[in-house]
Amino acid sequence: QVHLVESGGGLVQAGGSLRLSCADSSRTFDINHMAWFRQASGKQREFVAAILETGGITELAESVKGRFTIAKGVAMNTMYLQMNSLKLEDTAVYYCAAAIAGIFSRASDYDYWGQGTQVTVTS
Repeated sequence: QVHLVESGGGLVQAGGSLRLSCADSSRTFDINHMAWFRQASGKQREFVAAILETGGITELAESVKGRFTIAKGVAMNTMYLQMNSLKLEDTAVYYCAAAIAGIFSRASDYDYWGQGTQVTVTS
């Protein structure tokens, strides 16, 4: 059973940086790709970034291109989200997700989800 755990969230001023981490303690072989989604208060969950488990192919939401970078970790089923030039509108709970198959940006295709980590950007 995949068990995703996020870390690295917190409070940061606008323009600052944070790095989120996600790890699957089970090290399952079934995962094809992993992603970050976020959900701001009162809004729907939205896609942020995704990466193939084998690395190499990534996708980023338009709203974070040029500011966020997604990368694979050395260990199986681990990944990072480097967030630079953070804006107030980046404030949300960020969720790590893993999928066996499907479209990178489609939340319903993801089979496993973490509990989320809060990112709060202040002025």
